[in-house]
Amino acid sequence: MVELHRSTKNRKGFYVRMKFFRTRNSKPEKPFCFRYFKWLLWFSLSFYFFAKFLNNHEPSTNSLKKTIISHSQSNVVSRALSESVPQQPRINQGLLKNLKVYVYELPSKYNSDWLSNKRCNNHLFASEVAIHKALMKSDVRTFDPSEADFFFVPVYVSCNFSTVNGFPAIGHARALLSSAVELISSELPFWKRSNGSDHVFVASHDYGACFHAMEDRAMADGIPDFMKNSIILQTFGVKYKHPCQDVENIVIPPYISPEDVQSTLSKSPIEGRRDIFVFFRGKMEVHPKNVSGRYYSKRVRTEILRKYGNDRRFYLKRHRFAGYQSEIVRSVFCLCPLGWAPWSPRLVESVALGCIPVIIADGIRLPYETTVPWSEISLTVREKDVAKLGAVLDKVAATNLSAIQRNLWDPQLRRALLFHDDMEIGDATWEVLVELSMKLGRSYRRSRLSSE
Repeated sequence: MVELHRSTKNRKGFYVRMKFFRTRNSKPEKPFCFRYFKWLLWFSLSFYFFAKFLNNHEPSTNSLKKTIISHSQSNVVSRALSESVPQQPRINQGLLKNLKVYVYELPSKYNSDWLSNKRCNNHLFASEVAIHKALMKSDVRTFDPSEADFFFVPVYVSCNFSTVNGFPAIGHARALLSSAVELISSELPFWKRSNGSDHVFVASHDYGACFHAMEDRAMADGIPDFMKNSIILQTFGVKYKHPCQDVENIVIPPYISPEDVQSTLSKSPIEGRRDIFVFFRGKMEVHPKNVSGRYYSKRVRTEILRKYGNDRRFYLKRHRFAGYQSEIVRSVFCLCPLGWAPWSPRLVESVALGCIPVIIADGIRLPYETTVPWSEISLTVREKDVAKLGAVLDKVAATNLSAIQRNLWDPQLRRALLFHDDMEIGDATWEVLVELSMKLGRSYRRSRLSSE
C-alpha cells in the first residue's frame, strides 16, 4: 500500500511511505498486478518530485558550452514530439547539399538589445537582423556544432543611429565584433580549429567589413585581421580589386521590407499602368558635397539633374517621402546611380515593384549573379555616359521594352531579393544558403569527412 504524506519538518514537498501487504499461509492477499502497480506508482512519484527539484534549482548561465549541452538534451524530446505534432512542410535539404549551420547564441548585448530601436529591423542595413532571425527558425539550423558546416556569428553593428543625422554610426563595429570573436574562441573550439574560415558574418554597410562610410577611410582601415579568413555577407561588391572585398564574400541585397512591397502591390498591381517614364527620388546635389576632396556620387547625380531636370520624361525629385514606392510602381525606368558606394536600395525596390533598374555604377557586382539574370531585367549605363541617358532609354522603349518587363515581372525575382523573418524557398536568405552550399570546401567538417 502507498501513502502520500506532507512533510511536517520541511513544510514543502511530499514524502512517500510504503506498506507491504502481509501474507497468509504464503499466499498474497492482493493479485500480482496490484503489487506491480504499487511499484510503478512509487517510481513515478519519486521521479516526478526529483525532476521538479532539479528544474527549480537549475543554475542560470550564459556559457556557450552549457547552451550546447541543454540543446542536445532537448533534441531528444523534440524528436519524440515531432512524431505526434503536425509539422509544417520541411525544406528539401538535398537542394542545399544537406547544409547545416550553427548559430552562436551570444549574450544580448551583441544583438537583441539593439532591437529596442524599431528602426533596427527595417532600415536598409537590416539584413544582419533579418538573416539572423531566418536562420534561427530554419531547418538548416543545427544545435549540435559538431555536425555544422558553417557557424553564423550574429552581431548587429548597424543599429547605433547617430543623434546628429540619424544615419547608422558604425565606429563601434570593430570592437564589438572583436569581443564576440574573443568570446566564441575562448568558450568553444570551432573558431580556432579552422582559424575562422567556416564562420559567417554580415557586413551590410557601404564598404562591407571595412566598417567606414567614406571609401578612402574604409580602404585605409581595411578589413579587421580577425575576419580576413571568414565569409562575409556584404552589400558592397565590385568587379575590380578593392581592399574592402579582399576576403571570401557573398554579395547580398540591401534590406527592403517585404511587407511594404506587398502593401504597395496590393494597391497598384505590377502589370498596372506606368505613366512615369524615368523615375528618381533621392539626394541630388546642385553642387555635390565635397568632403575633403570626395565628391558625392562622383558628380553623377548632379549631372543627371543638370541635364534632365527640365525634361518632362524625367520625374526627378530631390527629397523622399513615406509613400515613394507608389511612384516606383508607376514608373517604366528607375535610375539607380551610385551614392557614396556603388550599391543602392533602389536596385531592390525597382525589381520588387516591376520598374526596370538603370544601373549607373561602374564595375558593380550585383547580388546573386548566378541566380538573378540581371542582364535580362536591367540596363547598365556607364558613369561617363549619363548625358546620353535619354537617348539610351528611348531606344530601349522603342525596341525590347516588353521583353525586359516580361522577364522582370517574374515573381521569383522579387522573392530572391527580399528577406523574410521566416525563410522561404527562393527568398534572399535562401539564396545566401545556396551560395554557402557552393563553398562547402571551406567547411572543416566536410573536409574531414572527405579525407576519411
